[in-house]
Amino acid sequence: MVTIKDVARIAKVSVATVSRVLNDSDLVRDHTRDRVRQVALDLGYSPHGAARSLITNRTHTLGVLLPDIYGEFFSEVIRGIDQAAQREGYHLLVSSARDDIESALRSMRGRVDGLIVMSPALDAMASRRSLPENFPVVLLNCPPSDAAYDSLGIANFEGAHAMVQHLAELGHRRIAIIRGAEQNFDAAERLRGYRAAVRELGLDTSPGLVLPGDFSEAAGHAAALTILSNGLRPTAVFAANDGMAIGALSAFREAGLQVPVDIAVTGFDDIPMARYVEPALTSVHVDISALGERATAWLLSSLGEPPDRQLRRETLATTLIVRRSCGARRQ
Repeated sequence: MVTIKDVARIAKVSVATVSRVLNDSDLVRDHTRDRVRQVALDLGYSPHGAARSLITNRTHTLGVLLPDIYGEFFSEVIRGIDQAAQREGYHLLVSSARDDIESALRSMRGRVDGLIVMSPALDAMASRRSLPENFPVVLLNCPPSDAAYDSLGIANFEGAHAMVQHLAELGHRRIAIIRGAEQNFDAAERLRGYRAAVRELGLDTSPGLVLPGDFSEAAGHAAALTILSNGLRPTAVFAANDGMAIGALSAFREAGLQVPVDIAVTGFDDIPMARYVEPALTSVHVDISALGERATAWLLSSLGEPPDRQLRRETLATTLIVRRSCGARRQ
C-alpha cells in the first residue's frame, strides 16, 4: 500500500511538502508541486480522508437535509447537488428530517463542512441553536424569515398564479386546487397564488374548491374521489405538485372520466415523469436539478468567505409548460 512517505521519498521532498501540495497550499513552488503531483499520480497514491481532515480541519463532505428522500422531486434535487459536489471533490451525507430537524442537525455536527437544508415548514430553522456560530448553511425552499443564512427559493406564488390564469384563458371558471401539506411554505405560497388569481379573475371562490393534500400521489387520488362525490364538479383541477396531479389522473381514469375532455388536470414542479403520463401533464416548470446545483455552488463558495459577508437571497423563476392534460392542443 502506497503511503505519503513513499511519495516524499521518490519526489525527493519532505512529507510536510507532500501534505502541503495535496492540500493546495500556496507555500510550495510550482515546479515542486508539479513533481509531487506527478509522483502521486504515478504511484496511485490517494490520501486517507480521515487523516486529511485532521490536517485541513475539513471533512470534504456536505450535509443535505431534506423533508423526504422519496419521489422524483427530491431525487432530482439530490442529483443536482451531487453533480456539483463531485466536480469539486466533495461527498454528500444525505438525511431526511420530516419531524425532528433539531436531531437531524445535531447528527451532522462535526461530520460535514456545510449544510444544504430544505425544510419548508414555516418554523424551519427555529432550531438553529444546534449549529455552531457562522456555520455555512444554504436554505433551499425555506421560509425567507430567517436572515442568518443564504436562501434560495422558487417563485411559488407566481407559478401558481400563472397556472390559474392559463386555465381561465381556456374558459375554466370553476377551478379546484389540491393544496399541499399544512404548515408548508411552498404549499402556502402556491395556495396564495391560486387564491389571488381566482379573486382577480372573478372565478368561483366556493370553499369546496380547496381540497386537502400532502404532496403525495395518494392525497391526489383521495382529493379526486372527493371531487367525484360532490354535486357541482369543477371543470379543472390544479394540484400543488405533480405527484398529487398524477394521483388525481389515476382516480379520474378509474371513474371513467376522460382528461381533459371531462375535466382538466394540471400540476406543479414539472418532474421528469410529467411528460410521460397519459395525457401528458401541464405543469409549472422548476429546474429542480439546477436548484440543487446552485445551492451547492453557494455553499462551496461560502466555505472560503469571511463570516461577515453579505448573505445571498434569490428566487428562481418558474415557467408554464403546456401539455394535453389542460385541454390546450399542445404536446
